[in-house]
Amino acid sequence: MKIIGASAVCEALIDQGVEVIFGHPGGAILPFYDALWHYPKLRHVLVRHEQAAAHAAEAYARLTGNVGVCVATSGPGATNLMTGLAAAKMDSTPLVAITGQVARPFMGTEAFQECDTVAMSTPVVKKAFLIMNPEEITETIQEAFRVAQEGRPGPVLIDLPKDVQAESLERAISDNRGLKGRIFQVNTKPDLSTGSIKEITKAAKLLNRAQKPLLVVGRGVHSSKAWSEVLELAEKMNAPVLNTLHGVSAFPRHHNLAFGMLGMHGMYWSNLATVEADVIFGIGMRFDDRVIGKPGTFGPNAKIIHLDIEQSQINKNVKTDIGLIGDVKAILSNLTPLVEQKDELSPWLDQMNDLVKGHPSIDVPDVEVITQQYVLRELNKIIELSPSPVVVTGVGQHQMWTAQFMFLPTQNSFVSSGGLGVMGFEVPAAIGAQVARPGSTVWAICGDGGFQMTLQELATIAQEHLPVKLIIMNNGYLGMVRQWQELFYDHHYKSVSMSSPNYVKLAEAYGIPAVNVSTKDEVGMAIATAAEHQGPYLINFFVSPEENVYPMVPPGATLAETVEDPRVVHYKEPVHVIEGLVSYP
Repeated sequence: MKIIGASAVCEALIDQGVEVIFGHPGGAILPFYDALWHYPKLRHVLVRHEQAAAHAAEAYARLTGNVGVCVATSGPGATNLMTGLAAAKMDSTPLVAITGQVARPFMGTEAFQECDTVAMSTPVVKKAFLIMNPEEITETIQEAFRVAQEGRPGPVLIDLPKDVQAESLERAISDNRGLKGRIFQVNTKPDLSTGSIKEITKAAKLLNRAQKPLLVVGRGVHSSKAWSEVLELAEKMNAPVLNTLHGVSAFPRHHNLAFGMLGMHGMYWSNLATVEADVIFGIGMRFDDRVIGKPGTFGPNAKIIHLDIEQSQINKNVKTDIGLIGDVKAILSNLTPLVEQKDELSPWLDQMNDLVKGHPSIDVPDVEVITQQYVLRELNKIIELSPSPVVVTGVGQHQMWTAQFMFLPTQNSFVSSGGLGVMGFEVPAAIGAQVARPGSTVWAICGDGGFQMTLQELATIAQEHLPVKLIIMNNGYLGMVRQWQELFYDHHYKSVSMSSPNYVKLAEAYGIPAVNVSTKDEVGMAIATAAEHQGPYLINFFVSPEENVYPMVPPGATLAETVEDPRVVHYKEPVHVIEGLVSYP
């Protein structure tokens, strides 16, 4: 029996377990969209801009553990995907992007909507395929899903000429290899090489000798679903646990060993702890510049153990004493039995708790106007009592505050653009998050600048009947850029003040109820109303226009030079001094 190439694509996607596709049609991909009509198993979510398809697919992938799929046409459709693919690569998210291409006879002629998509995408994907023969479709898609999930997950692109989609081929009997979830369903007792076993043993000995250990967890814990393994190791060691931005919700935030985020806008106590620690164990994280501060200064008194699935990350940004290469779940399953049980409350934990008391990094300023911190504290009261909330952010000040203030009750429930830092990520990512977890309440925390980059996706939210709750922190500025101009460019505010549309009227134009909030006594009720509403809801908070994010590590500074909010009152009399690190009651 013969089928066309586009139908072979649909069947190959179904074989990989794909249920949802995010995309936007166009001329060069029309055969595929025509074939989709015959495959109702494949739900298609129509976004209003191709970049949104990639962001939605990324959020969907992170929250389901499956490969996200996005589709675009040739030329501008493909170019619009590139930002989302670059973001997915930097944030280790498995995607498969399918793009249409002009028909084979027209390739290289500067035909209408032609561009060399494979060449353009190669720097921002793990691998790019151009399929010139319909007989190669099934095998190529299987390979694309394998590559997307293998090792460090990431995006893969498949470029499909229009005539290849329309050409007939003999239907192949699917072997249904079941590659879906290959990396995410890891054997907890894999065969380890002699070298791996030796390094794991060395790491355990180092951890057992540590007097002031720190665990730092990142997105690799989510990718590997290694939450229980991290918890077991931390409790066995009685060791403080810090998280990166992507490590938010990887460890229970209310746990007595949880001390929150470290890095440029991390907790003061977390940053200072890295100066004092004698062993730092980075678990599924990259030691990127936003975490380590000034290069060459991270963990000055510590031995470094680094666990990552990608060998090239070891010794890349931080000199490592022991490198563990592999899946987090697998490595920890073999490491933790070798670690000694420590039940006593150590002086090191006392020191950490003293730092928390003396340097309240997430105190909310007591001012008359609404601050972003106040909004997030009020939201967190609802978040903590919700059964399975998901929080999505854009990029900027609101992102950092959200990472500081959200004490999420469920694992893998925070989605943000980290490595590439894409403004406008929040709304399309909230779409992907809500599709991934239809029973969860998804909160999209938006900056007014980023929101205006992708606000057209309100139409997608409305059309798909997605009950996303949108919170806009409307300060009338590109907040993070303004903060840097204030602090490091002598208050030279240039091109950061911005006007906004009437967000309430805008939302209502899409059939989404919305409300403006301008006083503190309205904040809690507005959030509660949004939470109880059955459909999408938008709140526009008029917040303090020149609020700055603290703590902050200035550019070029070390974590030891973390700057605190000057409005926060600290205790003056030190009660502990351990090797030069002062803490307060």
